[in-house]
Amino acid sequence: MAEAIDYKALKAGGFMKQVQKGYGSLRLQVIGGNLDAKAIKTVAEVAEKYGHGYVHMTSRQGIEIPFIHVNDIQKVKDELAAGGVGTGVCGPRVRTITACQGSEICPSGCIDTYTLAKELDARYFGRELPHKFKFGVTGCQNNCLKAEENDVGIKGGMTVEYKEDACISCGVCVKACRESALQMEDGKVTIDRSKCNNCARCVKSCPTDAWEGTPGYIVSFGGTFGNKIYKAEELVPIIRDKETLFRVTDAAIEYFEANAKPSERFRATLQRLGDEGLKEAVNKAYQNN
Repeated sequence: MAEAIDYKALKAGGFMKQVQKGYGSLRLQVIGGNLDAKAIKTVAEVAEKYGHGYVHMTSRQGIEIPFIHVNDIQKVKDELAAGGVGTGVCGPRVRTITACQGSEICPSGCIDTYTLAKELDARYFGRELPHKFKFGVTGCQNNCLKAEENDVGIKGGMTVEYKEDACISCGVCVKACRESALQMEDGKVTIDRSKCNNCARCVKSCPTDAWEGTPGYIVSFGGTFGNKIYKAEELVPIIRDKETLFRVTDAAIEYFEANAKPSERFRATLQRLGDEGLKEAVNKAYQNN
């Protein structure tokens, strides 16, 4: 009976064949690495009832339930949906949006990563494309989510301003800066903007709020991590608002959709055509022209 199943269609809905005939591992939709307690209980119940009583945690914050029989797929999906759990996707489409805990939880975070992950998910998840397409959101320069491994990576940062009248010349910010962008000269702090990487460690370390930080998004394009590894590249300055951010991400994904060959990753498209076309597209979106 399993031979009559359209496995290609099932894979699009997150069901991946196993070596055991008639069985597969069902990928679930997890946004930004978060599942509430009700969803976790539902997943556990389904794994006990239809699988082998365990789940697999993927490298991209996903959950898969192995040993689901093809004949049980619809029942599994219905029971998961009743508990508020959606299924993931595979194949040539936008995959799960990954995110670290961000500024709502982590002291180092510069942006609210989970809210952004949900917005990106609503905007792009499951969109059909020439090949798989991955977004990763990380809250700061510590880069826990390894933003540059993604087709589009978004990293939190801050543009910083120094308020001299609030400074007590303690030098804490100078010690905190890992880029040697800050120096203490005659009791005053100076900043070399060419060295600043928008990490905001000065803002977070200052005991008198002499540094003011404005959150923003550092976006990189064309990363891969698998058979071929390539670090994504920043093509626009730090972005200060979500409206601009979404114009830029729209431009990137539309460029890929329009220019990629079937089964060609974003980086391969850029290597074949060069980066100039993408640079023009995202800079136009950045400037809202």
